[in-house]
Amino acid sequence: MSLTKEMTDKKVNFEFNKELINVFNKKIKDNDTDFLNKTLKELHPADSADIIENLSSENRAKLIELEGFNIDPEIFIEFNESIQSEIFILLSTESIVNILKRLESDNALKIIENLDEKKKNTVLEKLPPKDRFLLQESLGFPEDSAARIMQREFTAIPSNWSVGQTIDYLRENKDLPEEFLEIFIVDNNFKPIGTVTSSKVLRTPRDSKMNAIMNETQVLIPVNMDKEEVGHIFENYNLVSAGVVDKNNKLVGMITGDDVFTVLKEEAEEDVLRLAGVGDEEITDSVLLKTKRRFNWLLLNLFTALLATWVISKFGASIEQMVALAFLMPIVASMGGNAGMQTLAVTIRALATKELSSGNFGKIITKEFIIGVLNGIIFAIITGVIVQLWFKEFNLSILIAVSMILNMIVAGLFGILVPVSLKKFIHPCFTVAPYELYIKLAKRLSDLVPITDSCKAAFNVYFEDYFIHKVIIKEEYNQKDRGEDNNSC
Repeated sequence: MSLTKEMTDKKVNFEFNKELINVFNKKIKDNDTDFLNKTLKELHPADSADIIENLSSENRAKLIELEGFNIDPEIFIEFNESIQSEIFILLSTESIVNILKRLESDNALKIIENLDEKKKNTVLEKLPPKDRFLLQESLGFPEDSAARIMQREFTAIPSNWSVGQTIDYLRENKDLPEEFLEIFIVDNNFKPIGTVTSSKVLRTPRDSKMNAIMNETQVLIPVNMDKEEVGHIFENYNLVSAGVVDKNNKLVGMITGDDVFTVLKEEAEEDVLRLAGVGDEEITDSVLLKTKRRFNWLLLNLFTALLATWVISKFGASIEQMVALAFLMPIVASMGGNAGMQTLAVTIRALATKELSSGNFGKIITKEFIIGVLNGIIFAIITGVIVQLWFKEFNLSILIAVSMILNMIVAGLFGILVPVSLKKFIHPCFTVAPYELYIKLAKRLSDLVPITDSCKAAFNVYFEDYFIHKVIIKEEYNQKDRGEDNNSC
């Protein structure tokens, strides 16, 4: 019995199995490619990817460079982007081409889009003409569009075929996808007019016509549709797969449930990371890369903290007269922050799931206002009583109570207004407002905060470069996108 099967019997989690990792390290050192190839073949591709990801960079490089070691393409697509990029550097162009040839078009696209421009062009040149054309066409669509997650392998037949003809075609054609649940029925112009499940085909007499048993009600996905919207359509209509059509309504591809699941997972992770100010970050990313991605958010938080400190400093005389205010201000501030974070989390989720729209926005705002008032009153009473028992100052208790109410209301309202405003005016079209406004805002902020002139200058330059860079990139993207869809932005 192999080591892999022994560990499987013990129900060991391979991702965190130090014993297996140690064995792999030893086998890599011994150049035992037979064991490595056999073990990885016995494992699920996802488990194999976890093992390779948990190796050190040095051993991972040795593994890839071992003579006779063949990485399964299915393992390759399970790697996160940072590990993929690391392995891309180690693999020859011919190796990458062979990997792409053995993958379905959607998975091949996921790999090639992570290559640098020079290597991408080299790989495309060495691919067969048909594969090269399909990949180049898909790469021409926006990154977040349905075209970037669809697979070009699908099953489509004429409407006048019989069930018997269809079954014979499915058995004899070697270019069809290995797995499919739906068969698309198309007219003479290759426009989809219905679908038939493969199970229904098998259970229907051979002489029956396909157009007689097809389901005419179908959900078709435009190639330019945002992939996040595709995910919501699959969720709303409980779809397993859906056809993708071009601007002429011709069938060009198919999206399956596993691709949509990945999209929804990525979007959920992205929303959570954005909420924390982390950005697009992988656990395997380098320290320097993680530091760089977190810097912008931390810098912004620093200046907002300095601004808050400056506001408090304006009331220094009042605080000196009543020192208790210095003790109680963090309580009010933290409660407001927590209330705002709750509303912010709910709002971001509602925006991500398309539950928040212009139609119900006023109702939601009113609801958040009432929630803020109720929570404010409740905690104002609790805090006021505690302050009265502690400091024996009635006026102070009233002041803290009123502050708590106002703070909870404002925090709740801003928790919904800020993400909605950013969604509407900045994302996805950053150029809605001229970048000069953002630069002026940054300069104004630096003027308000009591820092040195050199820090102000550095701050202004940083923001100016940052926003100009953002606008240029976004405008280039929009120009490219407008060639496919004038209403995309």
